Amino acid sequence: MNGIEETAGELLSIIRRDCPKVHCITNTVAETFTANVLLALGAVPSMTAHPDEVGAFVTSAHGVLINLGTPDEQRNTANAVAIDVAEAEGLPWVLDPVFVDRSPVRLERTRELLMRAPAVVRGNAGELNALKHESADGFAKFCSDYNTVTASTGEVDWIESAGRAGLVNNGHPVMTRVTAMGCAMSAVVAAFCAVHEDMFEAAVCGLLTIGVCGELAAAQHSGPGRFVPAFLDRLAEIEDAELKAAARYSELVMA
Repeated sequence: MNGIEETAGELLSIIRRDCPKVHCITNTVAETFTANVLLALGAVPSMTAHPDEVGAFVTSAHGVLINLGTPDEQRNTANAVAIDVAEAEGLPWVLDPVFVDRSPVRLERTRELLMRAPAVVRGNAGELNALKHESADGFAKFCSDYNTVTASTGEVDWIESAGRAGLVNNGHPVMTRVTAMGCAMSAVVAAFCAVHEDMFEAAVCGLLTIGVCGELAAAQHSGPGRFVPAFLDRLAEIEDAELKAAARYSELVMA
């Protein structure tokens, strides 16, 4: 049985070979960077948020991202259409609950979307803690209740499902100084979900890839301006063996 590091390299090769389509309904701040990250990875992004055409784009996609960074009436309608089609087509979709810890309106909307069982919920610790605050049993119970995987990203990434948990220790502080890096992480997770049946492993592999490439890029340029092109280059050029060698992942023993 392959370790998660080997799986990450294998899935990256599959993405580059098969070029999965990932449809992103994301915030306006993140659209260009998210698309460039997916292209560098080897996936094919589409970004429309118009309710009249989003269904057709999702039908031809392999994975979906729903990001709540700039909610408006059109995006809310498009999100509903996209999730309906994703469910009908059996496509994994990733939920990014941007700033739900600061907006009661977003928090309530996200709770409604959680009932639709996203494959993965990717956010920072504050966002995910806001979602699970009613559960004293932690993220395992949250994952079981909503049939999802949680990926809490930060200095260390914590990924958990109802039966597994692990830590990704890759990344670099400069990544927090780049607008839309977290949003792009969610899109990359969606791309990995599109090519793998295990959503926990897909989330881990996506975050490992982002984290390793962030470290390698920061070793060249640690300022945010020059970091971004270096990061895109590393994402496009990294080899399976390099990813495996640099990955730092720890699987936790569930109680």
